[in-house]
Amino acid sequence: MPRRGEAGRAVAHRYQLGYETLCREVADSLSWRRFCRIPLAAPVPHPTTLIKLVRRSGPQVVDELNAALLGKLVEDKLLRCRKLRIDTTVMEADIDHPTDADLLEHGVRKLGQLVVRIKASGAARRTRFRDRSRSAGRRLKEISRTLRRRTGQALGEIDRLTGEIAAVASATLRDAAAVERNAQRALGKRPSGRLAHLVGELAETSAGTRRLLEQTALRLAGIRTIPDRLISLADPDARPIRKGKPQHPTQFGYTTLVAEDERGFIVDHQVQRGNPADAPQLIPSVQRAVSLTGRPPGTVVADRGFGTAANDLALAELGVQRIGLQRAGKPGKARREYEQSRRFRRMRNWRVGVEARISHLKRSFGFRRTRLRRLAGAQTWAGLGIFAYNLQRMTVLSR
Repeated sequence: MPRRGEAGRAVAHRYQLGYETLCREVADSLSWRRFCRIPLAAPVPHPTTLIKLVRRSGPQVVDELNAALLGKLVEDKLLRCRKLRIDTTVMEADIDHPTDADLLEHGVRKLGQLVVRIKASGAARRTRFRDRSRSAGRRLKEISRTLRRRTGQALGEIDRLTGEIAAVASATLRDAAAVERNAQRALGKRPSGRLAHLVGELAETSAGTRRLLEQTALRLAGIRTIPDRLISLADPDARPIRKGKPQHPTQFGYTTLVAEDERGFIVDHQVQRGNPADAPQLIPSVQRAVSLTGRPPGTVVADRGFGTAANDLALAELGVQRIGLQRAGKPGKARREYEQSRRFRRMRNWRVGVEARISHLKRSFGFRRTRLRRLAGAQTWAGLGIFAYNLQRMTVLSR
């Protein structure tokens, strides 16, 4: 049985509840109290306690919880992993649609707020700093009004206003650098944990804003494709990801790999930054499944992104008997005959079911959007969702 904190977070992910709602519902439900191991006479933890536990645990603790649950499933012979289907999806970050002007305005506003807090802490009080948040915000509103015109002239106006916001951000960075230097001197004379945290956050925000200025300069110069593009100051690990979907050509967040067995358990998941290639992720995922059960799965299927001759050979060396990896491009005669065989078509049809599983995770277990920021937060959020899903699946199959 999971501990109180983990059980509560599993309920929150299963029913998509906020922490305040979760505590209220658990306090009013006998069955949920029993699942969370809270006696009738005991008070329910405060919502802030759960928030602190989530932040403190991190992805390593959540991975250990998932490993312990999967180990119990193998021990109880509920998880056999005779068949394995693998796919990747995008877990969106908890950010707005990013634009250069909006990101720069956010940087100017955040720098101004941090400088105010540093001066309130008693450092760099006499250092000159001009808060240009209103100036940047006014130009951002002008961009909103200009966008409604939808003309070629409007696009030129947007570029001009974006350049003006970039100039405002550049001036703000110069003032913030002076504040940071003087605050560092004050910190050397009078050490303070709070001041050190604020100065570190100011340095990080300044570095992110400089990077945004470089990106904006490239875009205004006509360069639209920028590798490893920064799309958020609040979540600097999130990246733009293109999966070729007509409805959502570009998503912003993290790439997530999901491996499901024949009974519906998620035996492996990985959350990564950016959009890494699918093919190199296949063999490590299968090897983790082998280490979990002690034997290779009899069948492994995946889509064209995973289909390479090297992966087919590596799976055969692991002992996989039936390999259903579709290949990209035009297949040769022998390959075409194999992919048209009844055996391969049955594996291909079973593979499609992983799309439904991913949709289920997104609708009911928080996989659509992570509410925790940065890569570690996204890994924690995904791990809690998988933990809640496998718990529910275990309950269904144990009846």
